[in-house]
Amino acid sequence: MEETELIAQEVSSLAEKIRALEWRLGEVERVNARLEQAALTTARALQEISGHWDAVYEAMRREEEPTEEEEAI
Repeated sequence: MEETELIAQEVSSLAEKIRALEWRLGEVERVNARLEQAALTTARALQEISGHWDAVYEAMRREEEPTEEEEAI
């Protein structure tokens, strides 16, 4: 086998490997985008839940505070 044929085969092999890596990188980027979106959705949901718990704690605090009538006694 001539040296040029050997080099051509190596270059062809490398080109295939590069195409495979580019495809895999594209897959990783797509998965990463979906994960980022899921993280944003989760953060929004947790923020909403936190707001609900704040309202619950505030209501509980108001129930524990004595009313004006109770303070007068």
